Order: sequence, then structure tokens, then C-alpha cells
Amino acid sequence: MRIGFSLPQLGGVVARQADEVARFAREAEALGAGSLWVGDRLLAPVNPTVGYPPGVNATIPDEFHHILDPFAMLAVAAAVTETPLLGTNVLNAPWYPPAMLARSLTTIDLVSGGRLVPGFGSGWSPEEFQAAGVPIAERGPRLDECLDALDQLWTASPAEYQGKYWSVPATHAKLKPVRRPPIYLAAFAPVAMRRVAKRADGWLPVLPLTGPGPVDVAELITNPMRHIRELAAEEGRDPAEIGLILRIYPFPGGTVDDIVNAIHSVSTEPDVQHLIVDLMFMATSIDHYLEMAAEILRRA
Repeated sequence: MRIGFSLPQLGGVVARQADEVARFAREAEALGAGSLWVGDRLLAPVNPTVGYPPGVNATIPDEFHHILDPFAMLAVAAAVTETPLLGTNVLNAPWYPPAMLARSLTTIDLVSGGRLVPGFGSGWSPEEFQAAGVPIAERGPRLDECLDALDQLWTASPAEYQGKYWSVPATHAKLKPVRRPPIYLAAFAPVAMRRVAKRADGWLPVLPLTGPGPVDVAELITNPMRHIRELAAEEGRDPAEIGLILRIYPFPGGTVDDIVNAIHSVSTEPDVQHLIVDLMFMATSIDHYLEMAAEILRRA
């Protein structure tokens, strides 16, 4: 099983030690991390319309008060590592003009020697959409059009795309990723699950850890993945083509024991061949990040 970690991108640690992100990436690779990941937060609204997690809290965590740019973070990791995959879990694709998104991601893929694994989502924060200048009501179709435009920019030259929300005038697009990056999508709502089935290479489920209790692998992974593959067959796709990368997400108060127990629980699921551990809510320093990563890798 490939085990990766989120880069120290959000929270008080980066407020104090942003200049040590490169060290974290280098040392995480030396420990055996199979991948390194970023997320995509833009704001921490003072008076949020939707809190985090959406539907659970009415506030935004303090960790989101300190935010580093995901593209710059991946570029740093690409420059100082050689083997880990470099992923986004997730980029809020509706915020970005596809030509600009393709330029940034192609650069990261080429600099890293073809290690990019782009994961996209549609976003959830109305204030972030307001700041990005994009109507949140358009997020679904904007995501679909963005994926169509990226496909053109990554496979054709000249490349061109005309949609309702995004357009790319005919352009020479000679620089391509080392290989077409596999597209992963975050999805929970029915329309989003069908989007995974119809057009993604894989799904990005989340396993939140709020305590030491057992993990319901069937409810969180097996059954949703079976449903996605049934939908894929309806779309005329080979269901076996769709994979997943699981994000283990411990909240404040979590322990390494909780994480290791969760990893052992999901290891019985054949589809879980790659997982990410996000230590944002637990780490107090870069060294603490690395200490926990080392213990997780040793015990998993």
C-alpha cells in the first residue's frame, strides 16, 4: 500500500515554519512517503455562511486562518523530491480559468518528471466563491467545462475549447504533461458520484477520524465504490478502470494509534491501494509532523 501525507500547508505550524516546508518534503520522502498532497482553501470567513465541516459546524477552524498556496507548495515539493507522487486533494476547479490551471499543473508535472496526480472538487464555501468572482450556483457546470478544456489542452495542439462558462481560443499547446495526468474527483452527492463514474480515473473518499472507534469500511468505501462502478457500467465504461485514493483525516484530539488502527481496518478493502494521512489538526511543528509520519509508516 502506498501511504502519503498532506504537506504542512494550513494551520499554525505554517504560520511559524513556512520556510521549512521543503525540509518536510525531503525528509518525508526519506522516511518512505509515497505521495505528498495539498488542498485548496482561499478564505477563512469571519462570518461564514457555511462552516467546516459543512453541515456539521457553524464556524471555520483556526487552522484555516493560515493558508499557503497549493501550486507554490507543489512546486517546492517537486523541486526537492524525486519519487513521491504529488497530488491535489482537492483543487476547487470552478475558481480557475482552465488555461491558467493547465499552465500551472503542466509546469508542476514537467518539473517533477511526471508525478502529478490532480484531484478536483467543486467547492463549498460561498465566501470563497465570492472572493474568486465565480457564482457558486455555477460550480457544477464550471467543473465539467474545466475538465473538458483541460483534456483539450493536455492532448491537442492546437487546442481549443468553447463552452458556456469557459473558453480557450485556438492556441499552440506544445508543452504537455509527461503523461496524461489521471483525474481524481471528490464526490459525495449523487450528481458528483455520477461525474466520477462518467469521466474520472478515480474517486477521492474521506475517512474522518473523530475518535478511537471502529471504522465502517463497507459504508464509507466498499458500498459507495460499488455504486460508482455500477454507474460507470451504465455510462459504457469499464468499471475496473476506476480507482480510489483514500484520505484519512483525524480531527483535533486524534492520535497516531487512531490513524494506524484505521489504516489496518481499511487494508482489508482491495480497492484501498493508496491512502493519504492529513495531520493538519494534530501537528504542532514540522518536527512533530515528521515524527508522526515516521511512526505511521513504521507501524502501518
